[in-house]
Amino acid sequence: MTTPVLTLKDAALSLDSNAGRVDILHDISLTVNKGETLGLVGPSGSGKSSLLMLMGGLEQVTGGSVSALGHDLSGMDEDALARFRRDAMGVVFQNFHLIPTMTALENVATPLELAGHKDAFKRAAAELQAVGLSHRHDHYPAQLSGGEQQRVALARAAAPRPQILLADEPTGNLDETNGAAIIDLLFRLRDRHGATLVLVTHSHRLAQKCDRVVRLRDGRIAEDTRREAAE
Repeated sequence: MTTPVLTLKDAALSLDSNAGRVDILHDISLTVNKGETLGLVGPSGSGKSSLLMLMGGLEQVTGGSVSALGHDLSGMDEDALARFRRDAMGVVFQNFHLIPTMTALENVATPLELAGHKDAFKRAAAELQAVGLSHRHDHYPAQLSGGEQQRVALARAAAPRPQILLADEPTGNLDETNGAAIIDLLFRLRDRHGATLVLVTHSHRLAQKCDRVVRLRDGRIAEDTRREAAE
C-alpha cells in the first residue's frame, strides 16, 4: 500500500518582476509516495527548480495547495516551515551553501545542535564517514574541492535522517567524475535512511536512475513516466 509523502493539487506559482507578474507554474497536481525516487526534468525555464522549492516550502503557492507528510505547507508561516524542514527534510543545492568560517564537521553538526540533538557531533562524524570525508573533519570549505564541499552538503542534509530529500542540480557545479560520485552517494544516503528523494536534473542518464520521471514544459507537467512502464 502506497503512502503519500508529497501532494500538490492545482499548485500554481506567480512572482513579481521588473516586467510585471510572471506565471511560473500552472495547475500542478502530483503525488509522491513514501520511498519513491522522482526525477524532475525539462528545459531551462520550465519550472523544475521552482516546483522543488514549492515542495520544500521555500516558495509559497499562489494558487492550489502543497502538503508534505500530511502538513499543509501553504498554511504555515516562515518559522513553522523552517522547523518542519529542519525536522523532516534534507535539501541539497547546486551551490553548496556551507558556512565558510566552520569546519566540515561543524557545518554538519551545527544544524543538529540547533535542533536539540545531544549526539550532534557523533552523528555528524558518522555522516562524514559515510561520504568518505572522515579525514577532512577539521578542514574549512575553502580548503576543500568542489566535490568535497558537495559531499559535506550531502552529509549535512542526511544527518537529521530526513523523511524527504530534495536535490536541485546537485552535480551542476562539478565535473563528470565528481558528479557521478555525488549521485552514487546521494542514492546510497537515500537508501540508508529510507527517504523519499526528489531530484532536479538536466541529465537524462541521472533521471533514468529514478523510479519515476516527471517532465515539465512551460510550467506544466508534460509527461509523467514510471520506470516499470518505460521498461
